[in-house]
Amino acid sequence: MLRYDYLIVGAGLFGSVFAREMTDAGKRCLVIDRRPHIGGNIWCAQMEDICVHRYGAHIFHTGDEEVWQYVRRFVTFNDYVHAPMARCGDALFNLPFNMNTFSQLWGVRTPGEAQAKLAAQTEPYRDIEPANLEEQSLKLVGRDIYETLIRHYTQKQWGRPCTELPAFIIRRLPLRFTYDNNYFSHPHQGIPVEGYNALTQRLLEGSDLRLNTDYRDFIAHHPHIAEKTVYSGAIDEFFGYQLGALAYRTVRFEDEMLDAAYSQGCAVINYTGPEESFTRAIEHRYFLSAQPKKTVITREYPCEWQPGMEPFYPVNDARNQALYHRYAALARTRPDVIFGGRLGSYRYMDMDQTIRAALDAAALEKSR
Repeated sequence: MLRYDYLIVGAGLFGSVFAREMTDAGKRCLVIDRRPHIGGNIWCAQMEDICVHRYGAHIFHTGDEEVWQYVRRFVTFNDYVHAPMARCGDALFNLPFNMNTFSQLWGVRTPGEAQAKLAAQTEPYRDIEPANLEEQSLKLVGRDIYETLIRHYTQKQWGRPCTELPAFIIRRLPLRFTYDNNYFSHPHQGIPVEGYNALTQRLLEGSDLRLNTDYRDFIAHHPHIAEKTVYSGAIDEFFGYQLGALAYRTVRFEDEMLDAAYSQGCAVINYTGPEESFTRAIEHRYFLSAQPKKTVITREYPCEWQPGMEPFYPVNDARNQALYHRYAALARTRPDVIFGGRLGSYRYMDMDQTIRAALDAAALEKSR
């Protein structure tokens, strides 16, 4: 094996952007990933002529102008606007919480009427200091929105009653007093016309790549393969869980190919009631402009993470945050390793945040 400047563990966005930056700076990078594909959770599979977001819907959105210009070097973005729906029982509601939602829920027509209704709903909880997510939600939006659109969805997502979840999970709930169903408020939004796979392929050009490769096995056989390691896997796994295992939630995906052009009428519907055990259904045809004759629905079933599963969401409660900080202290004793990405930093990040973190980490390396 050749010696590299950087061994990059993980071919997702963080690792791929870091590899692009350091390759352009004249460094030699080896990227490894335990999965059989690049791209991490933004990888897309092809089912007949439909591009399927294999690990859940990924809509790129950002207010970071530098990141926006950066990704547009590699792919072209369409004008997709994310406007999901929520279903509770037989009722459908627009998301995010906006005038359409308030009208559907209460029959109000004007921002003033909606604000008055919200004020009446939140008044009983105005002076409480929220001790859990339920109390935080009630203080922010009142009983009707909480019961219809938050409680059951959140409990399915986290596998715990809202009364057992920390209040800070919902620090705020955006309320829009306009008839605007655009989920994101960022100025830039879209999906790569060429697909996310093309984005990561172009980011990784010039780097050596090994898939189906586990870091622990690989480094045991090649301990001196690189001057420095960039690690975007789970930080507790890197340290052999020596302080204990961090908690994660994962998601099981079930696909259904339907012999029809359309099914649910929009890309994403959140199922916020207790009737279904899945949290949302994705119809992938809406992400790109192709017009397939069939359609694919993917349902998402959150569940507790177990070894061998893909960790998706850090459980950022007080216990796990305290444990992570202990691992972060351990990480500071390893100046030969850069920890990054969603799992390396034990926090959920949108795509633009992941790219920003990788660009910043690469800039710091270049300055050394």
